[in-house]
This record gives sequence, C-alpha cells and structure tokens, in this order.
Amino acid sequence: MRRKDREISDIAEIEEVIRKSDVCRIAIANEDLPYIVTMSFGYCSGDRKRIYFHCAPEGKKLDMLDRNNFVCFEFDTDHILLKGPDACDYGMAFSSVVGWGRISRVSDNDERKEGMLAIMEHYSGKRDFSFRPEALAKTLILRLDITQMTGKRRH
Repeated sequence: MRRKDREISDIAEIEEVIRKSDVCRIAIANEDLPYIVTMSFGYCSGDRKRIYFHCAPEGKKLDMLDRNNFVCFEFDTDHILLKGPDACDYGMAFSSVVGWGRISRVSDNDERKEGMLAIMEHYSGKRDFSFRPEALAKTLILRLDITQMTGKRRH
C-alpha cells in the first residue's frame, strides 16, 4: 500500500470495518471484462475467515464463478465528505477493506444453515432464526474463503 499512514493492518480493526458495512462488493473475472456484484453477507471470523452470501440458484454471476471462482471483495463505510476552501481540498473520509479468496457453493445442510444465520446475525444482531426447509432448498448459499485482506482508512 502506497499510503502506509492510512493502512489498517490490525485484524480487529479490519473486522470492525466489515461489521459496520452494509454490503459486500465482489469482483469477478468475466473473460476479458470485470464484473462487480453487490451482495448481502455474513462474516465469520476465527481461524477460517469466510464470508457467506445467498442468492438464486442460477444466474450470470454463478456462470462466471463456475469458470473462475477466484474473486476480489470490498467493504466500505464511515463516509464523510471533507470540504475545503478550494476544489482540490475536497475529499472523502472512509474506512475500507479489500481482499481476495475463492467462492464455492455450500452443499452441506448444516453449513447452509450456518451461512444463513451468519447473514441474519449481521443485519439483525440475532441468531435465533429457523428456516423453512422449502425456502432453504431454493436458496443457494455461497462461501468465500478469504486468503488475504487489508484495510485502509482516511479520517
């Protein structure tokens, strides 16, 4: 990172940025064109850092992920417009996380439920949910196994 004074390297601070984020953006390689999707998510920390997503069981992003499941992901939060007397003094305060990993489809029913609970916990703060089997059967759960991530902040 060029601006070391803005780097977030502490994992607790990186995870705080993730917790405060509303969505996760995933960049997928689509042959010679990049493709970005914005998704709801649930983050799981610990030894195996991973992000869960849910989506319909078919579609463009899944076709691309079947060809290449290595992705880049991004979170951002804490946006504040910084003003100054001149146009060049304007900027944006922010906190962000960028990382890389591989996405796979989750087939194990227990892990599928865990993925949905992680998503629900992120948005509701609760984990005491049950899921109708027919609804869970129609929902595809994706798991992004994180291989690397870093953060950046501007105050």
